[in-house]
Amino acid sequence: MNVKRVISASSSRFAAQLFNLITVAAMLISLTALLLGKLLASQKVGFLPIVMSLPPLMIWLAGSIFVYAGIAHHPNPRVVHFNKWAGYRFYGVMGSLLVIGPAIYGLLDGWLGLMLVLGLAVAIIVPWALFDIYKAAREPWQDMTIEVEGNE
Repeated sequence: MNVKRVISASSSRFAAQLFNLITVAAMLISLTALLLGKLLASQKVGFLPIVMSLPPLMIWLAGSIFVYAGIAHHPNPRVVHFNKWAGYRFYGVMGSLLVIGPAIYGLLDGWLGLMLVLGLAVAIIVPWALFDIYKAAREPWQDMTIEVEGNE
């Protein structure tokens, strides 16, 4: 027996914004942790900024796969569109920084190199993600009715 379910407009809007919202939060937490680590680090604990700044990005990199996959099959094609481009942006920048990041880090040596690599990622991802969040908020979302197979 098929059951009709309603996906609210606010739920669709939130799903369209979710990947970008968490990406912005993870990037800003990581940048803040890097700066805080630099302030707290002494000469003997020079690796502290790296240790503090990478876990938020690594956790989000792993978790983002599940968020991306969960939204990728949403019945609303606009939600899928926003999710797809947020994923392209995040994974593209992170992948390219994996390639060019060591060269930048090697040139500047130490926390300044890490600051430049992470700052570059933040400068590319965050403004674009915030603009996407804004665009999704301005989109004319509507409630959707879908049919789901129900168990008797």
